[in-house]
Order: sequence, then C-alpha cells, then structure tokens
Amino acid sequence: MRKRNRKKLHGTVEKVIKPNYPSATEKAQIGIQEADHLYREIRVDNEFTNEAGEKTSLKPGAEVDIVVEADSDATTKKPE
Repeated sequence: MRKRNRKKLHGTVEKVIKPNYPSATEKAQIGIQEADHLYREIRVDNEFTNEAGEKTSLKPGAEVDIVVEADSDATTKKPE
C-alpha cells in the first residue's frame, strides 16, 4: 500500500449557486481560511452521500474540512 501525505484545511460554505439550466448541478462556494486571499474560494458540485447512502447537500454557513492528498513519491521533504 502506498503512503499518502495529506493536509486538512478548514472552510465555510459561503453560498449555494443554483444552476442556470435544469440538467446542471448546484454548486457550493467554499471559502478556505488558510488559503491566500486571491485563491480562497473554490466551487464544487453540491451533491454528497451520507453514511446511509442518501443524497445530501451543503447549506450556506456550514463548516467543512478540505483534505488535500498526494502519494509520498509525489512530494519532497522540506529542508529544516
């Protein structure tokens, strides 16, 4: 099994964006506190699945965690 390096970031759902046409999916705009000012917001499909397998969506103001993962061979050790 490959080792994975990860970092957890914290964010807040700033708003939910309704689609322009019915076949498109709703988006959740998330503000990431630890990110640089110009790169603080991301938008993701607002469709998730809970433990019971039911479809769910995020609400504005929800606190979320964002996990960034990479294989250990895709990273380098930082000098001390």
